[in-house]
Order: sequence, then C-alpha cells, then structure tokens
Amino acid sequence: MQLFYNPTITLDTKEILFNKEESRHIIKVLRKTTDDLLTITNGNGFVFTAAIVVPSDKKCIAKITKYEEKPKNWTYNLHIAIAPTKNIDRLEWFIEKATEIGIDEITPILCQNSERKIVKPERLHKIMIAAMKQSLKFNAVKINPIIKLKDFIEVNKKEDIFIAHCIPSEKISLKNSSISSDNIVILIGPEGDFSQEEVTLALDAGFKPITLGNSRLRTETAALTAVQQINFLHF
Repeated sequence: MQLFYNPTITLDTKEILFNKEESRHIIKVLRKTTDDLLTITNGNGFVFTAAIVVPSDKKCIAKITKYEEKPKNWTYNLHIAIAPTKNIDRLEWFIEKATEIGIDEITPILCQNSERKIVKPERLHKIMIAAMKQSLKFNAVKINPIIKLKDFIEVNKKEDIFIAHCIPSEKISLKNSSISSDNIVILIGPEGDFSQEEVTLALDAGFKPITLGNSRLRTETAALTAVQQINFLHF
C-alpha cells in the first residue's frame, strides 16, 4: 500500500488538492490516472480512500469516496524526552525507528552536558512522516520544540515518569518496573549523561531511576531500547 499524508483532511473534506511534489509523484512516478484510488491519512487516526478526478502532475485532485477510523495498535501513550546527539543523523535514526515501532510524543531536551543545542523541528517532522507512511501508521508522532530539562520536568510531573542514567545508584529495570497508568514519560540523557544535579532534580520531582540493561548505550540506542521495552510490556 502506498500511503499519503495530508494533515488538513477532516471528516467533512470532499476533495484533496495535492501539492506539486506529490502530484508529480502520483502521476509521473506511480503512473496513476483518472479514477485510480489513493490511500491517505491525516495523522489523527483516520485513513481516507480517494479517487483521482484531475490527473495533473502539477495539481492532482482526488475526490474522497470513504474513510475509516484506524486506532493505533498500542494501548499506551509514550513520551520520550531525549537530549539531541552531536551527530544529528543519530537522533533522526531514533525518530525513524521509534515511529515504526510505536511512540506518541518526542521532546528534545537541553541538558548540562548537551553537545547539540539546536535542532530543526521541520526536518525531524519530515523524518517522522516518512517513517509513519512507510510503516503504515495512521497517527503522527508529536515532535515538540527543544526545551531545557528543568522546564520539561516542571510540566511533566505524572505518575509513570522515569529517568535513565548511568550514575552508580540503586535503579530498577524498566522491563521489571511497575507501570500503573497508560501515560509514560522517559528521560534519556546526552552522550555525557545527565549531571548529578539533573538526576537529583528529576528524582525530587518524582521521576523513578531506571536501567535499560547491563550495557552502556549510546543516547539513541538507549531511547530506542526504552521504546522497545515499553512495547514488549504492553504487547
């Protein structure tokens, strides 16, 4: 299935006008023509079927013939807050793979040991959309602007909140942790790890210290491991 994405579609939308890039892809690459059917999601859990009425490679127009609600295939709400990696490709890799597995929200966080302090949300969103379409997901992942760790902690004081860090201390394994709700927030630190001050700040706010295994993991590997373990616990 070739899945298209258009966040402006609502249940009241009758026709869809594709932009020039998508129109060219539909007509020139996929060789679609009048009455051929397209599958489109708005990223809000709905999939639409539309028939081409104007097969133009510059302004392709399709008429919606039906729609169907497609609930996500995981039952929890997972929010990963991750310090952007120095090599942005590694953060993009995480976003791509986490989207394929199943995640709801990603927030880049600015920490004391962060080597990258600037990210381009538009680029990260584009990576996410490509992964969503490839893996046939119908719910777009929310990608937030970068925020200081302290500010993130202040607005995310929930019940199932965790921090993964490498400082020697007593921790619980995420896969053996007691998760009592469907709303989960996990903090993943930078390549130099969280500082002791940051860990203390998180613990004082109610975050539970966790370990993701015996190996010392890269930032993006730790984040993806957390996504996989939560998925396994709820499968």
